[in-house]
Parts: sequence; structure tokens; C-alpha cells
Amino acid sequence: MGVRCVVTGGGTGGHIYPALAIARGLRERYGAEVLYVGTDRGLEADLVPRAGLPFAAISAGGLRRRVDPGNLAVLARTVRGLFQAWALLGRWKPAVVVGTGGYVCGPTVLAAVARGIPTFIHEQNAYPGLTNRLLAGLVRQVALTFPEAAAHLPRRARVVVTGLPVRPEIVTADRGAARQALGIDPHTRVLLVFGGSRGARKINDAMIGVLEALSGRPGVHVIQATGKAEYRDYAARLEAAGIKIGSGGNITLTPYLYDMAQALAAADLVVCRAGASTIAELTVRGLPAVLVPYPHATARHQDYNARACARAGAAVVIPDRELDGPRLLAVVGQLLGDEERLRAMGAASRRLARPQALEDILGCIEKIMRQ
Repeated sequence: MGVRCVVTGGGTGGHIYPALAIARGLRERYGAEVLYVGTDRGLEADLVPRAGLPFAAISAGGLRRRVDPGNLAVLARTVRGLFQAWALLGRWKPAVVVGTGGYVCGPTVLAAVARGIPTFIHEQNAYPGLTNRLLAGLVRQVALTFPEAAAHLPRRARVVVTGLPVRPEIVTADRGAARQALGIDPHTRVLLVFGGSRGARKINDAMIGVLEALSGRPGVHVIQATGKAEYRDYAARLEAAGIKIGSGGNITLTPYLYDMAQALAAADLVVCRAGASTIAELTVRGLPAVLVPYPHATARHQDYNARACARAGAAVVIPDRELDGPRLLAVVGQLLGDEERLRAMGAASRRLARPQALEDILGCIEKIMRQ
């Protein structure tokens, strides 16, 4: 096709990773030139260049959900971002603009609508984010992960349920190769722990008790991503507790998992939040999980995601308010010692997967471009 496309979405991995998956799909299927539009403050400013995509930053910000003088500054940034996006789209001349949510999505997609450029957005969660709720009635099509999200969008929104796209390497990563690269024995049980793109202090705190119990235990290896902001203090806390990390031990600690595909491929059990992107990646890998929904997510959409997995038999859910070291150790210890249950949970997880999501989304985008 050889067309130019713009993909936008930012702030957290939940918006960025689906956008990256769509961007790669557009490049690989159609030979498209893809420009990623984000902010220089969001995680996308780090992840997008690492993915080998050209990146452009505009101004954007999120309104506080209360009366706050700071909202005036946010509105000023958003208006500035709208003009920046207008100029950027005028220079780039894309055939389509694809948004996946986050504050930067607003000015970019609005500028595309104003210019008459075909627009498409993807909503990851059962309760749509504010930006996508505002945009849904204006764009050509809205793709949903959960059909329940349609009830929260304008009636005029043209919706289609596709599932959530994951990066191809998540699906294709080889378990044996991943473990070899990480220096982990093929027969070792691997517990993977992360708290989302910015980490999760509550999960980190609870994991200290788990690591005390598992440190040095043969047949178990723990990979934990703490989040960049917490890594130094957390590593110091482990050292003070006498827990060995790094080479020679069975605990690998890292601020952030840049190669999530490798980590998921190596894992037998995952402890994490219940964001939609995370759930999609767990299910395409067929991984059992201990889910701790983020309690401050909009409309508590992570609770819904987690409950859906638990009902299917793919996960155990621990509410954030109930999470502590003893509770987490009891659940993790029981699961790691029960091969039959892990296998059943993995099969249930795989049944929830929608591995065709990216193909369906690309088909929708192609259709609106042709129209």
C-alpha cells in the first residue's frame, strides 16, 4: 500500500503497547510509513524509539477530576497540542490516524477529524477512558476489547469488538530460548512479578516476604520488575533482609522489563496488576496468574478484568486492600507446588485469548482507508 499512517497513544504501557502492535502490523502488512505521536513526558518517549519507530512529541495533559486551577494550564497545553498536531498532520499527510487512548490521543485525533483524515480508535478496557469516550462519536470506527464498553460510548459511535492486539514477539517468543538467554534451567519453576509500566509499591512490599521464603530454594527462580522509581530503595531493603539478588542466586531484580516477550515466555506463573494489555499478553501465552487489580483505576475496570479471568479459571484474584506478604506467599506457594492446577489454569487462560485481534483491527483500518 505504501501509505503514511499516524499512531498515537501514551502515558502508560496499557495505551502504548497496543499502539506499537498496530504500528508494526501496518508496516509489515502494508509497507506503511508510521509516525508515532506522543508526549515527551510519557513512557512512549522511551519505548517508541526503542521499537524503531519515528517519534514526534506534542503538548498534552490530563484534567484533574475536580475543581483545580491547574486545569487551566492543562487546557492551555491541550490547545497548544491541537495546533501542533494540526501542523504535524499537514506536513505528514497520513492516510489514517489511529489512537489507543491517553491524553495525547485527544489533540492528535481531533486535529485529524478537523482535517478530514480517516480516524480509528481502540479502547482496551471494559469502562472506556475519558479521552476515548469524548472521541468515540467523532471517529470513523471504535474497536473494543470488551463488548461491555459500548454501553459507555455515544450511541452514534460505530463500534466493533476485536479484542486487544499484542506485539507479535509476545506470541512467537520461544520458551527454551528465553530460559537459555536468562540462564534459567529448563526444569525450574519461574515466577514472574511486575506491577505495570510504573511498578506497584503494594506488590513490591508483599513480595519481600515471598522472596525471603523463596531465596535460595532449589527449583524456583523469581524475576521481579520493581518499577524504575522504586528499584534502588527496594534493592536496599532486600539486601538489608539478607536476600541475595543477581548472579548466582535464584532472584533476578530489574527496574523495568524491556523484553517482556522473553520474560513471559520463560514464566510458569505471573503476579501482576490486571490491566487489559497485561491480560491480553497473559492469555495469548496461556499463563496462569495471581492478579492484584489496581484499586484506583477508572471505574475500577481492572477489577472487572481480573474477575473475568478468575471466573474462567485462569487466575486467582487478591484485592489490593487484602494483599500482604503472608497472603501472597500462601497463594504463590500453593500454585507453584501444584503442577496439575497450573496446567489447568494455563489452559483456561489460553481459551480467553483473541490472537486474531491485530488482524481484525488491521482489516478495519484498511476498510476505512479505502472508504
